[in-house]
Amino acid sequence: MTAVLRTGRHRRTPRLDISWRANEVGHPRLGLVVPRYGRSVVHRNRLRRQLREIARRSVLPTLPPLDLVIRPRAAAYQSDRRGLASDIEQWVRSLST
Repeated sequence: MTAVLRTGRHRRTPRLDISWRANEVGHPRLGLVVPRYGRSVVHRNRLRRQLREIARRSVLPTLPPLDLVIRPRAAAYQSDRRGLASDIEQWVRSLST
């Protein structure tokens, strides 16, 4: 995960920081870094579960082999699931251009 953060490409959305780089494993991998921002463990785990489910259902099956690290920003805690999904889908569309 640190290699992706150091040497990978980056994109910042209003709610997420997304980093990625190609891998040789043959399938996409996901890493999540959910900072505290003064929130409780319950809030952080809920946000982590939402992001993991969005990635599992709609993003990872469509990606080429790469390592993906998603780090929510403070605004992600106030966002709903649709807002998080739209940020991730926006990033996926930008990959294909």
